[in-house]
Parts: sequence; C-alpha cells; structure tokens
Amino acid sequence: MKTKQRVLVTGSAGRIGRAVVKELHARGHHVIGFDIRPTPGLPAAQSEVAGLADVAALRRAASGCHGLIHLAATPDDIHYPRQLPPNDDDNFVSELVPNNIVATYNVMEAVRSIGISRVVLTSTGQVIDGHLKAGQFPVTPSSPPKPRYLYACTKVFLEALGQVYAKEHGIAVLVVRLGWCPRDSGQVNEIAGGELFQDVFISPGDAGRFFAAAVEADSLSGYSIVYATSRFTHQLRYDLSESKRILNWEPRETWPSGASEF
Repeated sequence: MKTKQRVLVTGSAGRIGRAVVKELHARGHHVIGFDIRPTPGLPAAQSEVAGLADVAALRRAASGCHGLIHLAATPDDIHYPRQLPPNDDDNFVSELVPNNIVATYNVMEAVRSIGISRVVLTSTGQVIDGHLKAGQFPVTPSSPPKPRYLYACTKVFLEALGQVYAKEHGIAVLVVRLGWCPRDSGQVNEIAGGELFQDVFISPGDAGRFFAAAVEADSLSGYSIVYATSRFTHQLRYDLSESKRILNWEPRETWPSGASEF
C-alpha cells in the first residue's frame, strides 16, 4: 500500500501523536489530527479539536479516511502502587472508563459505520507486566495478558474489542503493545534508573516510523498483535519478529535517542 493515504490520528497532539503526524506528513500522506488540543504541524482544516465522546466530530474527521491510528487515551493509573486509605483513590470511573473504554468503542464504531478498512490500536506493555516481572523474556504476541493494574485492564479491553471487530466486521486490526516513550523529564529519569525500562523504551523517531509502516503495509489483514520498542540496550524483552514479518519494520534507535524531545 505505497499510495498516499488519508489517515486519521487520534491523540495527535500527544507525545507519540506528534511523531506519527510528522512522519506520515513527511511521507506525503494526508493526515487528519484529532485531539482536545490543536495538533502541531497541521493546518486548522486538518486538526479536529474535540474529545472522543463527541461522536459527530469523530465521524466527521474520519470521513473519507483509508486508515485510523488510535493513540488517544488517559495514559496511566493515577496511583500505582495503590496508596493506603484515605488516599486510595483511583481514576478508573472518572478517566479510564470514558477515555480508554468508551472512547475506543466510539472509535471502532466510527470505523465500522464509515467503512474504514484498517485500524491500528495502541496497547501497552503493561498488559503483559506479569511476564516481565517473572523474567519471562522475550514476551511474545501470543503471551496471554497479565496486566499491571487498572489502566492495563482498559488496554486488555481494547485488544479484545479489536479482535471482535476484526472477526465480525472484516476490519484489518493491528494492535501494538507499545514501549515507553517518556512524556516529561521525570519519566526520562525513571527510565535512566532501570535496565528493563531502557530495554522497552521507544524513541519518537522509531514510533513514527512504526506507525507509518502500519499505514503502508501491503499485507495487513485480520487481527494481529505486535510489539514496538527501540533497540534494546541490555536484554531483549519483547519479541519484535512479528513487527518485522508483518510490517517490515525494525527499530533504528537505542536509549536515550530522542528521549528529551518533548
């Protein structure tokens, strides 16, 4: 699929979203951004400013698109590990359910009703955190979920929803269990302090090239799960062989390349 595509990117103003928009634009694709903030690098006519609860705005932005990349989400638990009472609140009902569960349903319904043939859903390595903690390396796409906490549970739902829509509606669904692209200097410092974190790091450049490969892949069909990280520094934690086989993608960079590009 080397022809230029019209692609909707949700979460386009975020850390990875900006990298994806930049790479797709550089390759000549027509990118529509969808975010609660204007998308840097896109003209206003290609930047839909709305939340995914606004189904009319979502369907308007998705109209005429060949593919959709779903990045938008509340990116983590408000507290992990869970704190003790009285400070044991969570963000499941307030943020994770509307932004990660209902919003993903809205995205897949837009994809189904409009007739978009290809969607990339962004999951997380947190869904297989139990394998990492047990030292079961490398984790493969067939490894069953062992989620870290509530945020990861919403991504297990995302993976299952993608599988259902692929099976029932014939949509090509690629789920990527994405590595850690730090959003601020505090996260950069966290990654710097742990070998595992460095091995599951993904640079903005590698992330942009991964999603561009998913847009341009010729053979994407059915339902697939893959991993995407930059090149490991210490030990291979995620099996990237399916990313190579399906997308002909391999990472180019290694921690800390691009880590401080906020």
